[in-house]
Amino acid sequence: MSTKGPITKFPAEGLRTSRRFITSHNADGKGVFVVDDEGEHHRIMVQGAGVANIIYSTAENPVDMNNDKDLFYARDNEPGIHVSNGSVARLIDFAPGIESPIHRAMSIDYGVVIEGKFLLTLDSGESRVMLPGDMSVNRGCMHKWKNLDEEKSGRMVFVLLDVTPYKVNGQVLEEYLGDLAGDYAHAKH
Repeated sequence: MSTKGPITKFPAEGLRTSRRFITSHNADGKGVFVVDDEGEHHRIMVQGAGVANIIYSTAENPVDMNNDKDLFYARDNEPGIHVSNGSVARLIDFAPGIESPIHRAMSIDYGVVIEGKFLLTLDSGESRVMLPGDMSVNRGCMHKWKNLDEEKSGRMVFVLLDVTPYKVNGQVLEEYLGDLAGDYAHAKH
């Protein structure tokens, strides 16, 4: 069955619902599950080319978990592409055959293919095919993603950590979101 077409909800058609399990401690100091859901922040991106599901975000590093400060922040704040001095863990479902706009977040980005086959292309023209379990570490490079399956949606997970101002050839690199900018206009970072 083809799942072509714009994505209108999370999860994308043909992909299973992902569960998010968050732990904490009970009054006896024992580990317990405090959240079991599908995530609180879902966002359709680039007119249905994808859908983002925020797994978790933090406002600072190191993270202050006292009095559940981090839990409240993650629940109450839908992050931009990254969080200054913090972190974002984001699951993205990509529509069949879709290519993301070229972009750069000023963060170090860990990307892992969960389902599907993706092409990661850099602004130099270099590219790599990524399969389930393959990982990328993007250090502020301009890049784009393409779901190489023309019939089924694909899924990746990204963890973004803030970085200090980053210079290449003496120039400080700037964030560039291109057509993704509207999808993150709601958030300051």
